[in-house]
Amino acid sequence: MQPTNVDVPTADGTADAYLARPDSGGPFPGVLLFMDAFGLRPRLAEMAATIAARGYVVLAPNLFHRSGRSPLVDLSALTDDSRRGELFERLGPMMAALTPDAVARDTAAYLDFLAAQPDVAPGPAAITGYCMGGTNALRAIEAHPDRIAAVAAFHAGRVVTDAPDSPHLGVGAVTGELYFGHADQDASMTAEQIETLEKALDAAGVTYRSEVYPGARHGYTQADTPMYDARATDRHWAALFDLLDRTFRG
Repeated sequence: MQPTNVDVPTADGTADAYLARPDSGGPFPGVLLFMDAFGLRPRLAEMAATIAARGYVVLAPNLFHRSGRSPLVDLSALTDDSRRGELFERLGPMMAALTPDAVARDTAAYLDFLAAQPDVAPGPAAITGYCMGGTNALRAIEAHPDRIAAVAAFHAGRVVTDAPDSPHLGVGAVTGELYFGHADQDASMTAEQIETLEKALDAAGVTYRSEVYPGARHGYTQADTPMYDARATDRHWAALFDLLDRTFRG
């Protein structure tokens, strides 16, 4: 299941990516894995392999490809809470460059690449996203509702903002199913913001589940950071595979 490194052509340049697939058989449903802000690295490759082992072809693109190939930050800093400010000083402009239009263009390219793989089944794909990747996964399904059947967003931040293009304002376009696994006491996704998101989803008639993981910090799935929470991560895997298996296998 060891992922391979691939290059994905996009309208704005080439995105380096991991591609993980089952060892044999197929065709398999396609899944995009949208990274957190720290980018492609061994932990993301491990997560892609875990999903592939369940019978999915997984593409994990470098969402920051406009800024260069991975890694784009000093990965040794991930274990040091005191260096988070230093990391986000560099990452902030890259995150800001992921506008709704950029996410829509990139997602189309990622979906095209995934669909062109010989062992990928025809039909819509799914996305699982982490931190900012969860937020951009929501933007992606809003932009391509006919090509994405389901999205799972874990410890996603800034899903609800005061901006006129806040991700929660576009949920009326969603026709697939959504899952949100929120981190407890997350300053980037507060209880009030979760409530606002859920009201928007209810008003739009979207099929979804929205759950708060008690005691889990923002970034709880990332085992190479101090935010890692093993129990919350296990819960995330159960929720993700429940969504994927129902979406693609009934």
